[in-house]
Amino acid sequence: ECVPEREALLEKIQKMLIPRDPEDGNDVIMEIRGGAGGDEGNIFAGDLYRMYTRYAESQGWKVQVMEASVSEAGGFSQIVFSIKGTDVYKALKWESGVHRVQRVPKTETQGRIHTSTATVLCQPEIEEEDFELDMNDLTFETHRASGAGGQHINKTSSAIRITHFPTGIVVQCQNERSQHMNKDKAMQMLKAKLFLLKQQEAEAKLSGIRGEVTDIGWGNQIRSYVMQPYTMVKDHRTSEETGNVDAVLDGEIDPFINAYLKWIALSKKTAEQ
Repeated sequence: ECVPEREALLEKIQKMLIPRDPEDGNDVIMEIRGGAGGDEGNIFAGDLYRMYTRYAESQGWKVQVMEASVSEAGGFSQIVFSIKGTDVYKALKWESGVHRVQRVPKTETQGRIHTSTATVLCQPEIEEEDFELDMNDLTFETHRASGAGGQHINKTSSAIRITHFPTGIVVQCQNERSQHMNKDKAMQMLKAKLFLLKQQEAEAKLSGIRGEVTDIGWGNQIRSYVMQPYTMVKDHRTSEETGNVDAVLDGEIDPFINAYLKWIALSKKTAEQ
């Protein structure tokens, strides 16, 4: 009778043993890009966006689109959105990486199975006082927004593009009605990217000192979503899997998040022994 309760308590303790990152309580800026597979990669990017918004809703978090490039076939070639709530970064930071889908695409006329990818990047939203940015390193460009958004879109140059010269990072925002609001959103996106880059560089330096070889990029495949010829979602880091692909794409990703937290806790414990 006590076994399930003991297992649940053990899992809770293991999570509590994971050192808390200073940014764990932060809101996040997520970026999803269609990858390999052309139109199907973009459609899958749209599926992942829906998955994360459904998960956010289940947690009582708020989602707001910051920038989106809609694909003609459906989905997005790129979409950037914020998620605000309690401990959002703690839960979603593990989602960064390449997600792979195997299925017969809507665009496939002969019923052939295709493999496509989309890339997810989860970045902590950084407060003004937590990150210093030299404004001399930036250039600001304004242009007219394109796509859906109302009549104002063709009348004003409200869209903002910011380039950070030292890194070559470019961000843009056109979803808000005013140039000022677009600038604020674009600055948030830029700070998140620069903070994550700084964090990755520090991790790479530390790995070099330890003699470890690690891929700190966000291009490594982390999860597969197989819909044909069988159904399975599998996380390649923890081996957590389920046959209910529809439920996962409807936002039921807690088992994968919990499995990774457990895996992190066990990895740290093993490293200390």
